[in-house]
Amino acid sequence: MTARAARRTIFALSSGAPPAGIAVVRISGPAAGAVLTDLAGGIPRPRRAALRRLVDPADSMLLDHGIILWFPGPASATGEDLAELHLHGGRGVIDAVLAALARDDRLVPAGPGEFTRRAFENGRIDLAEAEGLADLLLAETEFQRRAALAMADGALSRRIEQWRRELLDASARVEAMLDFAEEDDVPDRDDEGQARALSLGREMSALAEAPAAERLRDGVRVAIAGPPNAGKSSLLNAIAGREAAITSPIAGTTRDVIEAPVAIGGIPFLLSDTAGLRTADDEVERIGVERARANIASADVVLWLDDATPPSDGRIVAVHPRMDLPGRETVPAGRVGVSVLTGEGMQELLERLVQYARKLLPAEGEIALNRRQRAAILEAAGALALAGQSADPLIVGESLRLARTALDRVTGRAGVEDMLDALFGRFCIGK
Repeated sequence: MTARAARRTIFALSSGAPPAGIAVVRISGPAAGAVLTDLAGGIPRPRRAALRRLVDPADSMLLDHGIILWFPGPASATGEDLAELHLHGGRGVIDAVLAALARDDRLVPAGPGEFTRRAFENGRIDLAEAEGLADLLLAETEFQRRAALAMADGALSRRIEQWRRELLDASARVEAMLDFAEEDDVPDRDDEGQARALSLGREMSALAEAPAAERLRDGVRVAIAGPPNAGKSSLLNAIAGREAAITSPIAGTTRDVIEAPVAIGGIPFLLSDTAGLRTADDEVERIGVERARANIASADVVLWLDDATPPSDGRIVAVHPRMDLPGRETVPAGRVGVSVLTGEGMQELLERLVQYARKLLPAEGEIALNRRQRAAILEAAGALALAGQSADPLIVGESLRLARTALDRVTGRAGVEDMLDALFGRFCIGK
């Protein structure tokens, strides 16, 4: 336990904003037991709920009749003594209890993510699990929830630990070779170990090349493109289910990229309405067209609303818009016909988007790395490639050590102090 965690006992409302059916207040730290005794007249059996009268120690005023729980450290969520008060969820009750706790000199209010940070500092979770929990708190779609839950549940941590054990075993064999090189029965190479190092490096590279967490978090980027008055803004509004973009029969109405996040089939998307693609005389519109082309180039999927032949690009879904208008009832081959007015064809278009997105996102149960994790794992893979190819046992041993160090950064064993404040600052107070 760090000095930082040991010198303070923290408290916070850990449930949602009142009013609510039940409010949960957490107290964590060395004084948690004494504070709970003063509030409730004693400490219940560990992990057993007990109904108690909660009183303000300052004036013995009744605060609430609530359920209390006691989790002695280190076998608690934070790795230290932890108490929970389950209260009636009205604002008055919550305010009274929090005010009583604030007057206690043994307590300080918790900062954002401080409970989770203590869990990390006290070894209850590792850094990869903490990052998964942060993503779980922000998850808005089913795909995001599943991926974040897998990380918070330790899917990546278990993989890293398996690799780390194998690397430690390989390092031990190399050290034995170096220490006992003069012995006749000690080989000067570990061909089997080096082959396994190369294999582990390939496993790590394959994981790093899998669909990334950023696309899952930010959404599959869909650019809606075509000439002016092709119905791009109307299509964006129809997919988003709201008036996200201004629609007008006047050509050039959309001059900048307009974005709208939306979930379809549990998958996050980021829709972009772009300026009509044409040669523009107006300087502002010309800038909008340039931004449109840049947005199209960076998109994962492009909905192409131009009646002209679309570019040869696997990202493009050719759309035949406004099929409710006279003369546009027939849908050309290879296109998805839609009418935002009648809704015809919209379901087929959404299904097509989901099909594209599933190819870009991690499958259920698949680990999705964020940028930090991916960089560290690729660094480990590079070190293992060197270990597997070198004939010098000193280089092999050092490369194995570098690979372990890189993996340790994924789980927070080493080299991550500079990013902890940013990570835990993403959490709400009370988590």
